[in-house]
Amino acid sequence: MRPRVYVTQPIAPSALNRLQALADVTLNPDPLHIASKDELLSAARGHDIIFCLLHDKLDAQVINANPKLKAIASMTITPADIDTQAASARKLPVTVIPALLLNDATADLAFALLLATVRRVAEGDRVMRGGVFPGSQSNYVEGGTVSRKTIGLLGVGGVGTAMAQRARGFAMKIIYYDPRRLSPEQERELGATWVPFEQLFRDADFVSIHVNLNPQTRHVVDAQALALMKPSAYLINSARGPLVDELALVQALKEKRIAGAGLDVFEHEPKPHPELLKMNNVVCTPHMGSAVRELREAMANVVVDNIVAIIEGRRPPNCWNAEIYG
Repeated sequence: MRPRVYVTQPIAPSALNRLQALADVTLNPDPLHIASKDELLSAARGHDIIFCLLHDKLDAQVINANPKLKAIASMTITPADIDTQAASARKLPVTVIPALLLNDATADLAFALLLATVRRVAEGDRVMRGGVFPGSQSNYVEGGTVSRKTIGLLGVGGVGTAMAQRARGFAMKIIYYDPRRLSPEQERELGATWVPFEQLFRDADFVSIHVNLNPQTRHVVDAQALALMKPSAYLINSARGPLVDELALVQALKEKRIAGAGLDVFEHEPKPHPELLKMNNVVCTPHMGSAVRELREAMANVVVDNIVAIIEGRRPPNCWNAEIYG
């Protein structure tokens, strides 16, 4: 009997074709529909493997809905919304994708948010579509500058490093905070200077977040950190929404204690704080850091690689809870 795989949203055709060649696949064809808890429970009961995306929430109840469930194959780097403890208790592999796949795409979007926010690109687009064309030297949509400003990188893993490389092209001064400091050779190569956490928020014209989400980093950017920022500074977040206390951010923006924000991620996705969507000094995108056709195809095929290994009885190459094989 062929294994049964449930895919929570459309994926690249090349990955889907590979999957269909070795399994009976049920696919949610709507890219705007996020599976509900009841739908995930039903999927778990009727399938052997769940192929899920970043926005899918698989709790212990879903994981334990089918005693014959064999695996959860996730198309995310960190399975924050999967109860990996419940999966491990049942010796179910939870597979992920390598972080390095997303470095360039995420940094591209982060820098796009930075530019769009400070230069008021999205606001200018809305003005044009509303039938207004200010004089070509009007100050109506006057913004700030990027070149030679100071960017503060909170975290210099793969995406943070890629962000630093882009900042160098704009002759920016690069400062960073990371508990694990880079070597002197790496700092020279990036042109980056390590500073303490508080100094980064005080000195940066742009604070760009590039840390992993875990219990220790949740709300790492809170009201206290935001209070350190200059009134002319901007916050950029393309990492994970809960890294920022969204309520504190809204308050800082409303009180003009910071100049603006560029956000691809939100604390309570898929629902950002409604005030953020009303602010002209905030640019919001719907968690699309990896939304690059070639990248998404590569990501989906990595998930299929993991599923193939599981079906063939092998240890998957990208297993989050590898200790279950110990």
